[in-house]
Amino acid sequence: MKFGGTSMAGTERIRRVANIVRRQAANGDQVAVVVSAMAGETDRLVNFCREANALYDPAEYDVVVASGEQVTSGLLAITLQGLGCKARSWLGWQMPIRTVEAHAKARIEGIDADELLASMGEGEIAVIPGFQGMSEDGRVTTLGRGGSDTSAVAVAAAIGADRCDIYTDVDGVYTTDPRIVAKAHKLKAVTYEEMLELASVGAKVLQTRSVSLAMKEGVRVQVLSSFVGEDATPADDLPGTMIVSEEEMDQLVENGDMERQLVTGIAHDKNEAKLILTRVPDKPGAVAHIFEPLAAASINVDMIIQNVGRDKGETDVTFTVPQADLPRAQALLEDRRGEIGFNRIISDSKIAKISVVGVGMKSHAGVAATMFKALADRGINIQAISTSEIKVSVIIDEDETELAVRVLHTAYGMDATEEAA
Repeated sequence: MKFGGTSMAGTERIRRVANIVRRQAANGDQVAVVVSAMAGETDRLVNFCREANALYDPAEYDVVVASGEQVTSGLLAITLQGLGCKARSWLGWQMPIRTVEAHAKARIEGIDADELLASMGEGEIAVIPGFQGMSEDGRVTTLGRGGSDTSAVAVAAAIGADRCDIYTDVDGVYTTDPRIVAKAHKLKAVTYEEMLELASVGAKVLQTRSVSLAMKEGVRVQVLSSFVGEDATPADDLPGTMIVSEEEMDQLVENGDMERQLVTGIAHDKNEAKLILTRVPDKPGAVAHIFEPLAAASINVDMIIQNVGRDKGETDVTFTVPQADLPRAQALLEDRRGEIGFNRIISDSKIAKISVVGVGMKSHAGVAATMFKALADRGINIQAISTSEIKVSVIIDEDETELAVRVLHTAYGMDATEEAA
């Protein structure tokens, strides 16, 4: 079971979490709980580091920011003990959760779970701080922001858990953002592939790294809400959304538990920016000169379009980058103007990426055509397109985001009046 920062924000909410955990353990289950720091606490700790020294040592930064989860893991263990449960906290270095690579963005390499399993076998609830581990030289490390989801999936894999329940401030995965489309409905299940695509194109339910780890390790993940009453349906009765393999999804469809949907979800992301380089020489190697410096600076390029060549052996190249990286990308390209040979840079940060995701696309033609026609009928102009096996993404004007999401939700027949199968 994993609980995020909003679920752990203060002693009252921690007591609510403890009751949810106690109920699960009362079912006869062996339970491990991974917790985040209290909402806003990690930001507060990061600011302390910046104020102390703008050029802080990442190893000491990890010592400071890992303390948020240490506090909540101890508090939850204390609260569970107060409810009559056997519970103890296990810090990242005590298990240990072994990590590699850099401080502040470490990657989990393995977890020694023998002692943890022995403790759980004796009926003790294990409370584990998310987001932290131990480096090869015995120092505390952190996994980067949003790393607690990854911690939870890694622990679930290490102990061979039947399921990893991610409790959050939403009660599942919806066909789209319910704040935009009132008729959006919660999905009983989505595949790892679909969740990966949805997470990468703007759906904020789960962190991308945690989904790819769950897919690699075959961990069944359930997303559900921690903001439920004392008499709420137990998690075993699946009130949330299950994230499962394609094989398990096929089984659910075969058993009549779900209908096969052509499109699973529609995501939107307003954090992209568009760059156009005009009059780039239309010759081998020209495009490499554009993207090599961006790659070296770890700037992620998403959509790329090379326009039809002009008469003078020139072309325009359009691509998108994260909005936060726009100034850096422009500066890098301006520095290379002579080498690349472009005329000017045109930038636009008032754009949005709209994505349609679904494994049903693998076996059905016409998904993209439906998208393009629905947007055209409402006068919404498409500025760029990218596709994968189970996703079609387009760039449009930011002001038309909500309209586009609603139009597409209707176009794919997703406006259900009741919870979807």
